[in-house]
Amino acid sequence: MELLRFSTAGSVDDGKSTLIGRLLYDSKSIFEDQLEAVEEASRNRGNDEVNLALLTDGLRAEREQGITIDVAYRYFATPKRKFIIADTPGHIQYTRNMVTGASTADLSIILVDARHGVLEQTTRHSYISSLLGIPHIVVAVNKMDLVDWDKAVFDKIVDDYGKMASALGIGNVVFIPISAKLGDNVVNKSANAPWYEGPALLDYLETVSVGHKTGAGEFRLPVQYVIRPINERFHDFRGYAGRISGGRIRVGDQVVVLPGGLKSTVKEIREAETTFDEASAPQSVQIRLNDEIDISRGNVIVRADERQPAVTQDVVADICWFNENPMQTHTRYVLRQATNETIAMVRAVNYRTNIDTLERETGVSSLAMNDIAEVEIHTAQPIVADLYSQNRVTGSFILIDEATNETIGAAMIKAVK
Repeated sequence: MELLRFSTAGSVDDGKSTLIGRLLYDSKSIFEDQLEAVEEASRNRGNDEVNLALLTDGLRAEREQGITIDVAYRYFATPKRKFIIADTPGHIQYTRNMVTGASTADLSIILVDARHGVLEQTTRHSYISSLLGIPHIVVAVNKMDLVDWDKAVFDKIVDDYGKMASALGIGNVVFIPISAKLGDNVVNKSANAPWYEGPALLDYLETVSVGHKTGAGEFRLPVQYVIRPINERFHDFRGYAGRISGGRIRVGDQVVVLPGGLKSTVKEIREAETTFDEASAPQSVQIRLNDEIDISRGNVIVRADERQPAVTQDVVADICWFNENPMQTHTRYVLRQATNETIAMVRAVNYRTNIDTLERETGVSSLAMNDIAEVEIHTAQPIVADLYSQNRVTGSFILIDEATNETIGAAMIKAVK
């Protein structure tokens, strides 16, 4: 079955955790002992009914405060599709957590409280979803039961969000009126909104296209491991293993190995002991070539007849800073991109984005934790780079502190020099 990864985002108390709890509960994807534990926790908190948000709010601090702090991942499946949910926090100080949780998402569910409408945090979460290149956005207008399922309220939110999405260049937006607490339009269509003709949320999640994940774009294989001859029996075996991050490859295709630019043709495609005539993203495979050429971990194999990525030492990227220590320009960091590592430094901060107003702030030379900015990066060695809009793997990287080995920033490439 296909896998759909999706994240949830929204302002505090918009009902993100409750929505996920409802999805798990109504789709019968929780165990009896889990439900018993949540029922007991609900009673201890004085709730008259089961608090489904406790299924995802796993940290003690979250349960005490009733908010989401960390990213909670949950898995469930229906007969049609498998799902991985990232329940991301809504507070501004946990922006880095949202970026982490949404970075692999195929779809983002942004919750809006029907009583409050589109808020600054809604804009912020939509901006981050757009920045991360999430191809599908669902605006779940929650707590419609508290406004008596008033269609005019829903229509105003659709109009307000549509104007904001247009300004941000966001497309593929679907609006669904729901009540996460009561289950209306979450797993099953509700009779309380006869004016709504669209699908329930789960119906949409089961049918939305995830074709962008499989074989889309140009072929990219970042080499993770070189399989060398191990004994006399396999004296002529040399393969290059990795996970295909885009496109398709077939036996007989001519390929180019970057950054060196050496060419060869594909002799064999293997997955363990099985051979294939072709393979596509996101398969993990071994590729054998007809020529013995110098290939090492961190190189990228691409098809010769397709658009080539840039081989460069200078990129412009949007970065989210994760660390309590501020980012400084002209400081050494380790840059890890796909399977490649090199030393890098931030040459300049072009601007920092105010993630509440989306205004661009110039004249900045350092970044604090949770800041998002456009920066210019210079690397010690050439990297093989696509734009993030073209390939999420070869178009992104993380920065690592040399001394502590902590991940201190995540970036999406938007231009190459």
